[in-house]
Amino acid sequence: MDDEEFYDFEEKIFEELEGKMSDIYGDASLYSAIEKIAKTFNPSSDQEIITRIAKDTHDFYPITNYLSDEQVEDIMINSTDNIFINKGAEGEMKVEEKIKSPQELVRFVKKLNMYATANDANKHIYDIHLPNGSRANVVKSPRGASVTIRNFKKHAFSVIDLVNFGELNYNMAARIWLYSEGLKVRPANLLLGGTPGSGKTTLLNAMFSFFRPEERVVVIEDTYELNTETQENCVRLETNLDLTLEDLLKNVLRMRPDMIIIGEVRGAEAKDLISAMTIGKIVFGTIHASTTRDIVNRLEQPPMSISSSAITLIDALMVISQIAGDKGFERKVTQISEVSGIETKVLLSDLYLYDYRTRKGSAILPSITYRDTLARLSGFTPNEIIAEENRRAKILETLNKLGIRDLRGINEFCKEYYDNPGRAMQKIGLGNMGVLQ
Repeated sequence: MDDEEFYDFEEKIFEELEGKMSDIYGDASLYSAIEKIAKTFNPSSDQEIITRIAKDTHDFYPITNYLSDEQVEDIMINSTDNIFINKGAEGEMKVEEKIKSPQELVRFVKKLNMYATANDANKHIYDIHLPNGSRANVVKSPRGASVTIRNFKKHAFSVIDLVNFGELNYNMAARIWLYSEGLKVRPANLLLGGTPGSGKTTLLNAMFSFFRPEERVVVIEDTYELNTETQENCVRLETNLDLTLEDLLKNVLRMRPDMIIIGEVRGAEAKDLISAMTIGKIVFGTIHASTTRDIVNRLEQPPMSISSSAITLIDALMVISQIAGDKGFERKVTQISEVSGIETKVLLSDLYLYDYRTRKGSAILPSITYRDTLARLSGFTPNEIIAEENRRAKILETLNKLGIRDLRGINEFCKEYYDNPGRAMQKIGLGNMGVLQ
């Protein structure tokens, strides 16, 4: 069998495996599945051919190296024209590699489609989970398919990583900790706004290290992106053509969640999100918006159409932006607001605002509305809550100095802090700072 015959044969097997790779576990199962299909087409298929095809299913040339590069955030294959990658701060750049012919592109797409999880009825659009966790979107057209891949990070960024990148400071991180955990009595209902690629999902992911271990968390996404490894009692759900975000959100309330995480809020499901808040469930989510007022406006307008009075169930709004700096693009938290009531419109209290002209942010102001909610439910005074937030800022700074920066490490400290704050503080040399009593 020459190369051309082999590739034709391989393509037939890829077609038979379309959408089935998610049900195949391990190399032995993969070999067995390929062998069964190969023998159907050609009973004389030998072990060498089957082994070669099995190996090819994991080879995504010409982008294999970029898939394993954690600095690469996105890979964009523009048919056979060219390939671009996005490296965050460095922005988008054209690379030397390209798919050289329509035949090679067809074979590449068929290989991707083996890992497809959902596609439309006429098979022109595919959403795909690659073996390394990256997600790919394939759109077929008369000029050839275009492929966009959001690259998976094996090591998700923590809040301390984001502090070190300059996206936020320790005081913001401590406020996020308080919003995420709520002194055990009530975390905040929180929406993260931003434009595509601004870092909303990254920040939402970082919050997982602060969740209390006893919380049951249900995550709903269009395509799996969040890294939930720090939360044991966690259910991950994914939409598809037959199961919308609205369908899943309606059902989630039967799953006894303490917290509901929505990958992206964008439509009629917003009503169910608000309904969940009404009955005491905590909801975090992301939404496309450039200011906290934009978030409110989007919620009030179709297709969400949430009443102004219902929006007051949300405690806090944050915005993350991608800003052009001297050394490329930077991601920064540019606004933090709390929903403080309603008059002729929803009232927002700005607690932090980034100034694009001076490239500096104001000092983060004390929480008022949410702090008072915590004071009422916890029995602590507002001053004690402010002191606890300051203490948490110092804790995060100390963990950073001690080299405890990853999601897992921060999460392990938080678990111990929730169980015995005095002992946890002693371990990192802050035993003299006191704790909430």
